[in-house]
Amino acid sequence: MVKVREDHPVRYDGTIDLDAWLSRLAGSFGSSEAGRLREACEMSRQVDQEARLQISDTAWPAGAGCFRTGLEMVEILAELKLDMDSMVAAVLYRAVREKKLPIKKVEESFGHSVAGLIKDVQGMAIISAVLNPARKQVLDQRQDQLDKVRKMLVSIIDDVRVALIKLAERTCAIRAVKDADKEKRQRVAREVFEIYAPLAHRLGIGYIKWELEDLSFRYLKPQDYKKIARLLDEKRLDREQYIEDVVSSLQQALGDARIEAEVFGRVKHIYSIWRKMNRKGLDFRELYDIRAVRILTNEVRDCYASLGIVHSLWNHIPQEFDDYIATPKENGYRSLHTAVFGPAGKTLEVQIRTHGMHEEAELGVCAHWKYKGTDVNSQSDSYEEKIAWLRQVMEWHEELGDLDGLGDQWRADVEPDRIYVFTKDGHVVDLSLGATPIDFAYRIHTEVGNKCRGAKVAGRIVPLNHTLKTGDQVEILTASNGHPSKDWLNPDLAYVTTTRARAKITNWFKKQDRDSNIIDGRGLLEGELRRLALNGVKMLDLAVAANCHTVDDLYAGVGAGDIKLAHVVGLAQRQVEPEEQKTFELRTRPHRQKVSDKGINIDGVGNLLTQMANCCQPVPGDPIIGYITVGRGVTIHRQDCTNALYLHEKEPERLIEVNWGDAPEYAYPVEIMIVAYDRPGLLRDITVVLANDKVNVVALDTRTSKEEHLANMLLTVEVSSIQKLGRVLAKVAQLPNIIEAVRYRKPGSEK
Repeated sequence: MVKVREDHPVRYDGTIDLDAWLSRLAGSFGSSEAGRLREACEMSRQVDQEARLQISDTAWPAGAGCFRTGLEMVEILAELKLDMDSMVAAVLYRAVREKKLPIKKVEESFGHSVAGLIKDVQGMAIISAVLNPARKQVLDQRQDQLDKVRKMLVSIIDDVRVALIKLAERTCAIRAVKDADKEKRQRVAREVFEIYAPLAHRLGIGYIKWELEDLSFRYLKPQDYKKIARLLDEKRLDREQYIEDVVSSLQQALGDARIEAEVFGRVKHIYSIWRKMNRKGLDFRELYDIRAVRILTNEVRDCYASLGIVHSLWNHIPQEFDDYIATPKENGYRSLHTAVFGPAGKTLEVQIRTHGMHEEAELGVCAHWKYKGTDVNSQSDSYEEKIAWLRQVMEWHEELGDLDGLGDQWRADVEPDRIYVFTKDGHVVDLSLGATPIDFAYRIHTEVGNKCRGAKVAGRIVPLNHTLKTGDQVEILTASNGHPSKDWLNPDLAYVTTTRARAKITNWFKKQDRDSNIIDGRGLLEGELRRLALNGVKMLDLAVAANCHTVDDLYAGVGAGDIKLAHVVGLAQRQVEPEEQKTFELRTRPHRQKVSDKGINIDGVGNLLTQMANCCQPVPGDPIIGYITVGRGVTIHRQDCTNALYLHEKEPERLIEVNWGDAPEYAYPVEIMIVAYDRPGLLRDITVVLANDKVNVVALDTRTSKEEHLANMLLTVEVSSIQKLGRVLAKVAQLPNIIEAVRYRKPGSEK
């Protein structure tokens, strides 16, 4: 039931009587905590008084201010039985949001937990800040965009208290706009209806969801709202009293029949009535569930016995009975549904089920919020897991009475697998975790990706390999004659992380003329061999090893992206450094016949026969993916392998996640030479790159030329493979002021 709001107790001078208000809420918290809440209330009241002194009393809107809003939020949270930190944060939130109270002062007075809650609730305001208020009205919105916004909101919640405080704040906001202008009423109503009512729905807080939907509906569809209100022809309080009388009668009858059962009731809210009439094309007189009760029993036989009692009390409406226990719905939902003419001849729906069926319906795969909701996308497992986790924490809270830190032990198991970012115009785009601006550009449109030349996040220029995070607003800078760079396909530089973007880039290069690809491929390969000091490579032998007929075929394949640069570099090392490569393979490469139990981990599956793909020949450290073959186990491909990209498009259901096992890495000392224009922090930036790649620095020798402002650095580092060395050198070369970063060979040691 929706709790009727009580006015704040006031003194003779019109000010709120804080003692009376705290006394009214005393049942929601211990007496020892009342002093802390009082202190927060006094701080909020003081902020209001200082703000009021700056404007005339006549300009101060009735009921305005952080203090009154804070008290109203606390009353909502008290109904949810939240802890004192949440209530203190609610009292002070509005003052902090309006920059009338420094967050530092809150932390000093009430601790890190309260300040953290306020900051996290402020973080949820990104939805309001970025969404375009000029969009079409909510009831006409494309559902996929709304789903993404809701999932973005859930993805940034790490504490269920944050979601509940925000719901309380938005409830107060929608209540307060009744005296605002039409534009503001509709703007607030649209946001509440699209985002926060569904959030309350998914968290199972029905009475908040109903109020948010009804008030939003009132401002978005005022004529329809008034029509349904007239048809109901009775006040909500009268309908609720009617339900209470029905529940009492049923409990008495069930008790007389010695049936152990719980009985609950609810009245259908205005928006829900309008929605059902429109969805099913029904007239108001054809709705039998405007008033409804639910009976929960211990045994299935008690369900049918309760049904008999209901039909003995009131006349059954013909053709309005469904036995979903004998014949469950497709999603597994089980219950008895009947409709009767209840007291005073008013229609009444009755649902009867066991406690187990009820738990499945509310929290299981056939959950009411899932099969009846409109914000579900089965492709986002992490979203469903996060919702389930938030609901589970709330359920624990009801049983244990302590929400602070209750779900921490589970939080690590609900890691997001998607991020949600905004376009410049406020549309939401979902990407895989770790995505970059280039991934974003190709997600928008192929031509946007092809012509990408730069990116802005929150208005600031960022590198194209910048890692995006949920809530970022991304703008792609394009050039009319722009085209992809070969560097984007280099996994060492981390410009691209999604298969979609990599496939589109590869496809662009395939369409270019062969001569252009030969020139590009030659420059890429020779540059990489020079950087890694792989001198004296016999290019024809290298081409044959790479299954190419001529050297030009090799260059063209590298230039078009068909042949991976890292693969060719590995072949070159086998040619010019056979002993070093042999040692590396013997110590670190898993035995091909034993990869399933020693070299390769297959996520969620036991031991399977595995084999390395001949097309890309992955080696330890390469990003890999598995393809389930028919009768030959799992074939392991590099993630950027052309065949793997093709399979991702044609047979994605046969691809599975795999990774290299936990076999120890053996590191070998290698000397690298770095030449750069000297600047403050240069050495620090280089060592950060090495540390991030877990490369150990054994020795360092730096010489600086004051006249030329050049720095020459000779470092001895430990790496486990030639590929890792190439990755590190590529990342160092991307740093500002770096002229060259190459593998160093002492004079006379060249092959």
